[in-house]
Parts: sequence; structure tokens; C-alpha cells
Amino acid sequence: MNPEVMVEEQNAISLDEFKKQVLEDYRLCNVSRQASLLGRKEVLTGKAKFGIFGDGKEVAQLAMAKAFQKGDFRSGYYRDQTFMFAIGELTVRQFFAQLYADTSIEREPASGGRQMNGHYATRSLDENGEWKNLMEIKNSSADISPTAGQMPRLLGLAYASKLYRNNADLHHMTGFSNFGNEVAFGTIGNASSAEGPFWECINAGGVLMGPMAVSIWDDGYGISVPGKYQITKDNLSEVLSGFAYDDEKKQGYDIYTARGWNYPELVKLYETGIERVRQNHIPAIFHIQEMTQPQGHSTSGSHERYKSKERLAWEEAYDCIKKMREWILEQEIGTAEELDAIEAEAKAFARQEQKAASDDATAVVKQERTELISLFNTIAENSSQKDDILKTAENLKSSLDVDNRTNVEACFEVLFRSRKDGNSEPRTQLLNWKNKAAGENAERYNSDLYSGTALKVNEVPVAYAEDAPMVDGREVLVKFFETAFTNDPRIFAFGEDVGKIGDVNQGMAGMQDKFGELRITDTGIRENTIMGQGIGAAMRGLRPIAEIQYLDYLLYGLQILSDDVATLYYRTKGGQKAPLIVRTRGHRLEGVWHSGSPMGMIIHSLRGMYVCVPRNMTKAAGFYNTLLKSDEPGLVIERLNAYRMKEKMPNNLTDYTLPLGVPEILVEGTDVTVVTYGACTDIAKAAINKLTEAGISIELIDVQTLLPFDINCSIVESLKKTNRVLFFDEDVPGGCTSYIMQQVLEVQGGYYYLDSQPKTLTAKAHRPAYGSDGDYFSKPNPDDVFMAVYEIMNEANPEKFPSFY
Repeated sequence: MNPEVMVEEQNAISLDEFKKQVLEDYRLCNVSRQASLLGRKEVLTGKAKFGIFGDGKEVAQLAMAKAFQKGDFRSGYYRDQTFMFAIGELTVRQFFAQLYADTSIEREPASGGRQMNGHYATRSLDENGEWKNLMEIKNSSADISPTAGQMPRLLGLAYASKLYRNNADLHHMTGFSNFGNEVAFGTIGNASSAEGPFWECINAGGVLMGPMAVSIWDDGYGISVPGKYQITKDNLSEVLSGFAYDDEKKQGYDIYTARGWNYPELVKLYETGIERVRQNHIPAIFHIQEMTQPQGHSTSGSHERYKSKERLAWEEAYDCIKKMREWILEQEIGTAEELDAIEAEAKAFARQEQKAASDDATAVVKQERTELISLFNTIAENSSQKDDILKTAENLKSSLDVDNRTNVEACFEVLFRSRKDGNSEPRTQLLNWKNKAAGENAERYNSDLYSGTALKVNEVPVAYAEDAPMVDGREVLVKFFETAFTNDPRIFAFGEDVGKIGDVNQGMAGMQDKFGELRITDTGIRENTIMGQGIGAAMRGLRPIAEIQYLDYLLYGLQILSDDVATLYYRTKGGQKAPLIVRTRGHRLEGVWHSGSPMGMIIHSLRGMYVCVPRNMTKAAGFYNTLLKSDEPGLVIERLNAYRMKEKMPNNLTDYTLPLGVPEILVEGTDVTVVTYGACTDIAKAAINKLTEAGISIELIDVQTLLPFDINCSIVESLKKTNRVLFFDEDVPGGCTSYIMQQVLEVQGGYYYLDSQPKTLTAKAHRPAYGSDGDYFSKPNPDDVFMAVYEIMNEANPEKFPSFY
């Protein structure tokens, strides 16, 4: 395409202005390439730990950036540096700051040094954790490394635009949307497109029809594996052709192809394609082929090991920047001398910014190192370990590792060597330095797992009218959800069977009829993207409730919950949030696949989310209210066998909140503390009757939430009274009960008050067998609880509690 045609189609600039723009694009591509080349050198010389770069993808990303507007969102992967440069949300200095793991949010705003390089994010939140006006920002959701992990979130980011466009009650939220005109841009490599989440997302996106634009950067390889081993027919756009838009069904994608080295072709393609996505909410797939990867996959190895000489020669000839230069010269947009000057300036600029970033990242460490060495030398003067301390000082001075770890390790070594010398003034100064450094490094590396807002929600106790009716537990949920959806148009729910029939246990019965399909929506069987649909929408200011039909099925969505939403606030150091609520049900049902209770796996995978295990539906409603009044993600596991159990109907479901991390004593006692949750509370109650008859007094505690766990350390108070404890649940041996034991005995110091060995009672190591007998013999029953407690008392007082076996 010649310049005159491109100018004519752009309609807004002169030919001179157009030429100036092209040369500026060429400059940016070269700056990005030089950043990649320098970045690799910094890793290979040991100045940075790992590098993965976007070389070979520059021109296509530049073209895509031209169609990206304020309010739009990116959900991409670690090759997108040129795109981030082009939209103005990443500087070259910030790029290198991330490579050096600079912990300053000002210098490395994506993650404060917590993510390895190539992982980009804009800051959606201000310094107080409040939403910024996202319509004034070109937004990038925070990247994750798991291949295709960006795809589920992309679906949700696009789906939010659909909701903002079609739900008039959301039109006032102008800081989050302009009537749904925002496009969600996704990027992925051709090899990652072989992953299941990619195909699940593509299928779901073609059903939901939100403004989703997926760009596939196809360089023919997945690390060392050629495309023919990755994709059927070695051609993604051909395979994806079955998803092409069907005007009659109003579903599917516009599918575009282009060559990654063809600047005018790419600019035109994205300009026209994205406009159609934006206006019509028809999603699009851009399969960008014939891309190259000049430095190979990453700094972990060389691509010369697996690419043929012919392939390497082709990549050199079809390097996108080289081809862009050829086109510029052919079209007489610039001269060879001008392009040479641009290339030289780009190289110098990248080097300048790299050096500045390196200096910034190490300045504080070097200053503290100088102070430490001086202290070490002073301490050595009067120490019996003088030679060893001086040696530590010299090693620190000569160390090539300019990082906080090396300083702290040296400090520890000197404190160890001088431990018998007494606390002189210099040693006291060193201790003070260590304590100060511990606090600073905790903030640098360990802060912001949670925002903490959920723990600050004011507790409002449940209230009942004098004539409150006894109803099925599910009716409490129905009333709660009706109230919540009425009061807040941001709330919407979706999942398998949640719409038409109001979920499989009728907890949302009638909600779709009352609030419409847009807010109460059935989905396909696709747990991974149900989670992603919620994550992306929550990142855009909405309050999604994503339903997983049964707890066992959470495994399909666990990866994306663990890698994405649970880490989001942490990995952006408080820069982004996704207040997603995941609703599911579990614990007691029939059969191997519907009665699992993998709570240990869940709580260890979801640090960064809250995990609530209510024993009835009134408790569940209280937790939902608390989460909705906060800005943090949570999982609520409703009790499967409680939907038909009778409960009083509260009269303050709008206001009632239940604090997180506060256990409840259900039965007071003096002999043994039994700690449990969920359905197990009633199993324990059934055992208590016989235990009481046997002369044993039980204190029964429902922990209520597993994350957070007993934030006031109240369970240890029970141990002070009983001096004996049983931890009891339906998880596998060594599962969640081990976590609870660690919290109570280690964190709370409960071991100090025990007169008997602490015990756990769990399900068997296998999945529960089918049927009533399968449940009885696979999971703890009241007789098991009785025996576990009785054996504790038999060991303590065999005369009063003789063994009866």
C-alpha cells in the first residue's frame, strides 16, 4: 500500500505529517528492539536474573496500538513491550526497572519488582486503593506467566462492555465505561493457543458476543517445538474458521490474517477490524503470521539449537523492522541516512535508559552497603572474631550481587560472629539496621496480599421478627439475592443452570424472571472461563457472582483463581483488584464426584482470596453481604445438605453482615475442644449427645471462615480451659485439619496448654464411595467423632473412661 492511499484513508493528516508519523513508528520499533537486545545482555552478564522479550513482534504490536483507545483493556502476554511503549503506558526506563526487579512503584509501576520482566500492568487504583477513572487510562490488566492464562480474564473484560452497553442501570458509571464502547484486546502466542483455556475462551466469546479482539502472534514455534506439533494443520486461522461470524445466528468471530512484517497491511487491518469490534460487538481474531523471534524464546537458551539454517536465514530476511525499513525506502518516506540516524539514536537512547534504570535500582542498596561495611569494621575492632568479620566486610564490598539479600545475609553473618561480644554501640546500631531492613523488605516483598477492606466491614448482627417463620434454607438465599440484586445494579450472577431454573438447589429461583437474562445468566459447562468472566468484569468495577455448580468442579477453575485473582492485588502491589465472589456448594452428597471436600488444596491455592464455609444459609447470606461491602475476592461454599433444612427468616438481610475470621462457640464445655466447620458441625452435635451421656463435656467451635482464620486467636482460649483438642473435617488426612492445627497450636501457641496429644479426624484418603454406606464408611460420622474424643479421655483417665473395645 502506498503512502497516498494510507493518508487518504486516514482522512485527517497531510502527507508530510503521515511521513513524520511513520518515521516516529520506525524509531519506536528500533527503541524496542534495542531494549530487547540490551535486556538479553544484562541477563547473560548476570546483572539481571531472567529475560523474555518481544523482539520480532514490534511492527504488529505498533499497528495494534494505533487502534487502542482510552478505556480499552489489554489482557496479554510477555511479548507485548512494543505495544505498551506505543500506547504510552510503559517507558524504556520502566521496562529495565522491571528487568532489575526495582521495588519502587514509582519506577516500576506494574508490580514494584514482584513480576519478572515482560509482565505489564497499569494502575487502576490510586494510593488509597480507590478506583481511578479508567476511561482516562489506556488499561492493561496484570499479566501472568501460565500459558493462555490471560484468556479467561480477557473474556470477562469484554463481557463487561456488553453489560455496560445493554444494562441502562449501569450507564451512570462513566468512570468505567462509555456505554460499552471499550474493546478488550488479547494477545497470545501461537503455541499457547494449543492450551485448553484458549479454546474454552474462544468458544465462550463466540457465544457471549462481547468486544473481544484476540491477536495471535505466530512465529511458528513454541520454544523449540514447531507449529506442526502444536496445531492441527499447522494453521490456526484455518482451524478457527469454524468460529467465523454467522450473520443469521449472530454468533462467531470476524477472522483476519496478516503478515507480521507488513507495516501498511497491519495498520489497515487493525484500523478497520477494531472499529467493527467496537461498534458492533462482534469479536475478532487477528492471526498474525510470518513473525520472527530473533533472540529465541528467552535467555534460558539459544534458538540456534533447534532452528535450521534455512529457517534462521528466512527470519533474518523477514525481520519486521528490516522489512519496514525496506518499505520506507521504497515509498520514499525517508532516506537511508535518516533511517541510519534513527537507528543510532534508538540504540543510544535505549542504552541511556538502561543505565539510568540500573543506577536507580541499585542506589539504595549501594548506600546501605557502604553503611554496613563501616559498621562491620567498627564491630571487628573489639571482637574476638575480628578476622571473620573483616572477611565478611571485604566479601560484601567485592560482591557483584547488588541486592538487598546480600546485604541482609552479611548483616546476619556479622551478628552471628559477634554474638558473644556483648551489645556494644556499633552492634546495637547493626541490630537496629537489621530490624529496620526487615520491615522495609516485608513491605517490598510481602505486603498487599489482601487489601483488608473485608475485615473492616462493620458487623451487623442478624435480626429476627418475633413471628419470624421457619423456612427452608434456600428460601433465605432467595430472599437475600433478591434484595442484593434490587439494591445494586452492579451485581450480576452467572453459571451453569443458575438462570432459568435458579441453580440446581433453587437458591436463585425466580431471579432471572425478575431481573432478566443479562443479570442472571446461564452459561455452558466451562468452569475455567466462568472464573475468567468474573475476574475481568470485577476488574472493571462490576460485582460478579460466578457460580460453580459443585465444589468438586472448582478444580476446573482453580488454576485461574490461584494464578490470577488470588495474586492480583499482590502482584500489582495494590495497583489492581478484582472483587469477584465465587459461589459453590459442597461437602455432603452421594458419589465420588459430588461429595468431595478438598479444602486443604483450596486454601493453599487461594491465598489472596477469602474462603467462607458457612454451616447454614443465614450464615452464607451474612458472608455475601460482607464481601459485597468490601473490594476483595472471596469463595463461599454453601452446605449442600442445608438447602432444605429449616431456618428462621431474618428481617435485616439488606444490612446483616458476618465478620470474617471470627469463630463461633456452638456448645460450651470443659473436657475437650472440637474444632470444625460446615456440615461437620451437625455431625459433631450428633456425637455430643452420646459423649455427654458418657460424662464428657465438649466445647464445639465452628471456625466459619478458613481464610482468614480466627483473627482474634479465640480458639486458644478454649484450650486454656479444656487442655485437649480434636480438629475434625471431611478433607483427606493431612488436609485442612493440618492447617487448622498449625494455626491453633503454632500461631496461637495452643500447644502450651495441652495435656493430651492433639488429634485430627478426617475422611479417608480416597474419594467417597457411592451411596449411604459409601458416605458412612468414607467420611467421619457421629460414631467416629465419639470414638476420637473418647480415646483422648481414655488416655487421660482410663479408670473413668475405660476402653470398651
